[in-house]
Amino acid sequence: MIKKISTLGMSHEEWLQHRRNSIGGSDAATIVRLNPWSSPYELWADKLARIPPKEENEAMRIGHDLEEYVAKRFTEKTGKRVRRENSIIRNTLLPYAHANVDRMVIGEKAGLECKTTSVLNLRKFRDGDYPANYYVQCQHYMMVTGYEKWYLAVLVLGREFLTFEIARNSEDIDALAEAEKEFWEYVRKKEAPPVDGSASCADTISKIYVGDPDSGSVDLTVFQASIRARQKITAQIKELEHERSRYDNELKEYMQNSETGCCEGFRVSWKQQNRKTFDSKAFSAAHPEIDLSEYYKISTSRIFKIKEE
Repeated sequence: MIKKISTLGMSHEEWLQHRRNSIGGSDAATIVRLNPWSSPYELWADKLARIPPKEENEAMRIGHDLEEYVAKRFTEKTGKRVRRENSIIRNTLLPYAHANVDRMVIGEKAGLECKTTSVLNLRKFRDGDYPANYYVQCQHYMMVTGYEKWYLAVLVLGREFLTFEIARNSEDIDALAEAEKEFWEYVRKKEAPPVDGSASCADTISKIYVGDPDSGSVDLTVFQASIRARQKITAQIKELEHERSRYDNELKEYMQNSETGCCEGFRVSWKQQNRKTFDSKAFSAAHPEIDLSEYYKISTSRIFKIKEE
């Protein structure tokens, strides 16, 4: 059974709380590890409000501001009319999931997802393809609404406007529903999901655990094998980096003063690049009467090191 919660007049804080109470379409790809910018660990921490909400960046702002434009372009290209869905959609059979869709297609049991992306991502749309995280998001919406298809409209800024029709895939939806249900158990029990090696996971852990000098030392005997494995990998990385540097040096020696070189399948560049930096020490020495202390930005971080004894 479908239930709708109106978002008209809803404050951002209220909307954020509703979003935290279940899994949305933009969360789905993170859960199945197809979101390159987030991790299940970060999503888990976000749902439990253990980290602050992500601040809107420029890409997010552009996507939000151009959503109506993308919807109009979709209608112009396809002839299909759309309407806003001013509600959070829930399905009683899926208490851990919700859908906050961009548009519904009038006269069809279908919705529309509007995307805006950089021209740098154009390669992801070659041969009629599109990013996997877009596919997962649309399947999530079909899972919640019960609809049989979803449309995807993508504005590649300054280059192309693309549309796709995505059919419901019951097999993928069943797998997605199982993955989301399993993830939500971690949230419900307030137990962290397994960590991974992503930058998102590392950043989230650093935000949650800021360190306490009075907390004492921890016995890591249970992780002794993991530490040994980590040290072995570190040594291998150093060896591989040295080997990569040798290949680089061979190329540079052969290229000498040439800035570019080519062979089948590869193009190598070795060009001069200038970078300006501000020498604060020299400036302070030349202008001792000016206090620069208020312009210094202080950042705090925990430095992770492993030393063999």
